[in-house]
Amino acid sequence: MKYGSTRMEVDIDGSLSYPEPQFDITQAEKHSFPKPLSTEEEQLMRVFYEHKIQEVCGAFGFPHKIQATAITYFKRFYLQWSVMEYHPKHIMLTCVYTSCKVEENHVSAEELGKGIQQDHQSLGFDLIVYAPYRSIEGFIDDMEVNRAFSLFLNHYVSDFCRAKDDTLQILKDLQERAKLEVDKAMLTDAPLLFSPGQLALAALRKANDVHTVVDFPRYLEHVYSRQHSNHNISELIECLNAIDHSVMKLKIPTAKDMRHTDRKLKSCLDPSSQEDSKKREKKSKHKLRKSSSTAHGMPTDTTL
Repeated sequence: MKYGSTRMEVDIDGSLSYPEPQFDITQAEKHSFPKPLSTEEEQLMRVFYEHKIQEVCGAFGFPHKIQATAITYFKRFYLQWSVMEYHPKHIMLTCVYTSCKVEENHVSAEELGKGIQQDHQSLGFDLIVYAPYRSIEGFIDDMEVNRAFSLFLNHYVSDFCRAKDDTLQILKDLQERAKLEVDKAMLTDAPLLFSPGQLALAALRKANDVHTVVDFPRYLEHVYSRQHSNHNISELIECLNAIDHSVMKLKIPTAKDMRHTDRKLKSCLDPSSQEDSKKREKKSKHKLRKSSSTAHGMPTDTTL
């Protein structure tokens, strides 16, 4: 039978058996379909292009906020769609372009590429993103204020900083290191599962393992004591541990690693999406030729 029906036989004793279907080899080859990407291959493909977003934003000198917003858009898009429906290469450019618009950082679509496609409907029109980088700045400012207050009172009871000399510079180094840790976390599922503040604290804790400038357990207690929450501090630490675990599992594939997967993706992409992509590309080229001809004072072809 067709259309996903399962063949089975009922034996004399009432038990069910599922006989192996008999296929004609020549007929099977004629009607064979390309093998889809596995879940792991899709995940690697997404991570690869999320890392590309970071590289593109770095090449253009965009601030971390734009990078984080673009990656979050990318993740939200593929919560609804598969890479086998829309190639990540085009969605990546769309997300960078949209994040520039939302964050009011002017860049033309031509600068980013000619493949801008898809509308904001796939993101549910939710274009506001709160990035962990701003939270890191807030926590570092809090540490600096706390340090200054402790010095003013001439005691270190509430001071979390272990370094007593050149503390401001050491905290700045801690902040820069934490940003690098957030860069890694943004390539995992953590931004979809945890708040920006939790991501920032996890990054600061990881960075502090290198710089050892803050008594971090005490600082976490200080932060938690100001929250009016029904949860306890152990739950917060569990969240930070989960973020660390997701970063530890992260593997960023290289272009060489992705060659086979990319070839496989091209063979199983949704034909309708490919047709739409070709139409958009043709329309974009025609528009560029028309605007170029107008700029040079040349007549353009018109169709009646």
